[in-house]
Amino acid sequence: MTLPAPVTLLGGGCTGPLLGLLLARRGHRVRIYERRPDARRVALPAGRSINLALAARGIAALERAGLMSALRPLMVPMSGRCVHVGATTSFLAYGQHSEEKLWSVGRGALNRLLTSAAEDAGVEFCFEHACRDADFRRGEATIEDLTTGRHFDVPMQPLIAADGSGSALRQAMVNAGLTHASEEPLEHGYKELTIPAGPGGTYRLASDALHIWPRGGYMLIALPNADGTFTATLFLARNGEGASFASLDAVGAARALFGREFGDALALMPDFELEFAANPVGPLATIHAAPWHVGGQALLIGDAAHAIVPFHGQGLNCGFEDCIVLDELLADGCGWTEAFDRFDASRRPDAAAIARMALENYLEMRDTVRDPRFGLQKELSLALERRHPERFIPRYSMVMFHAEIPYAEAERRGAVQAALLDAATHGVDSLASIDWPRLDAAVEARLPRLASRAAAGVEK
Repeated sequence: MTLPAPVTLLGGGCTGPLLGLLLARRGHRVRIYERRPDARRVALPAGRSINLALAARGIAALERAGLMSALRPLMVPMSGRCVHVGATTSFLAYGQHSEEKLWSVGRGALNRLLTSAAEDAGVEFCFEHACRDADFRRGEATIEDLTTGRHFDVPMQPLIAADGSGSALRQAMVNAGLTHASEEPLEHGYKELTIPAGPGGTYRLASDALHIWPRGGYMLIALPNADGTFTATLFLARNGEGASFASLDAVGAARALFGREFGDALALMPDFELEFAANPVGPLATIHAAPWHVGGQALLIGDAAHAIVPFHGQGLNCGFEDCIVLDELLADGCGWTEAFDRFDASRRPDAAAIARMALENYLEMRDTVRDPRFGLQKELSLALERRHPERFIPRYSMVMFHAEIPYAEAERRGAVQAALLDAATHGVDSLASIDWPRLDAAVEARLPRLASRAAAGVEK
């Protein structure tokens, strides 16, 4: 009997350990090289976490790995957005069904859980080891032990890189002329701050919501943590004459901005000046690369292949879905070359679609959500979902709560639905004024039934 080939993974963040766990359970000997220290023993650098919004695709992958029961105590449910405008707040539910929730979870907590579970499955971790180069003719990658400076080569049998947006393997593929890659930087960056818990670990904001302070060209968000704290993130232009990180260098400038625009949040941040000065401004970008693999030798997965901006909460969810797709290809009996080729072909349209939708969602979160017409269209979209459950699902719901609907299909149907909503709400200020017969006819004419909904027995 031939044993499955050993597999080398780069990146011990979240996607790497999950994939390693799935491969180990399939009988592979897996070794993961991670440039940072073991996160179970060393805390993440301050201001670099960006809380994760776990949604259906990520949950499906964690259920496949058998980890959801262990993770649930670390998750905080969020049923919608709490929008802060001036002195008022409004709550916008994500969906209309009880299961349509997002789950806030700290990146560090999830990483520690995944790392331990992968180790329990037999995955070997080599922390503080970084990939420095790859020779595709020899079929070897060069690894540096960062604790000693020693370099050594490992065979690509195969090598799978889940080493993030700055992937060393992707750069090696580019240098060898084996892939083309580009980075589309966002003019905005981010800085993380903390809203501490109240007495007895109580929440000082509603804990069942993702809080947003939209301000047109920029925004603040806050996600709840299981310990009663919130991780707040300011998204702001890096440079410019208006509000930008560059304009906040002067003493007191950041406090003045927060006092003017985010006063209710500032009142909950006792360590504001200290954190704002200490925490870095993180970059945001979309990564495009093609192809993602070199024969059966090497493969890029997750952010290494298709990093996106975080405004749809799908970066990790998309990476976890990558793991499911690759695991299913191997379960079908594909060899590495066929599996990598089919993975690239099948995931590319979906990765491109979610990259575009993530950028669009940033505009919605920081600006459009303040428009009264946005609220009307949100209300109408939910009404249409009730009237046409086999045909109309809001795009946001398709992305976040329906793992069976590919991202590309959600984008395509979402464009049709947006046109229907725009036409139906033109010159209209309430649902009572909607021309329902005309709109119902348009939905049935332009939106074919979703096979997954029909198969599930959803009644009209």
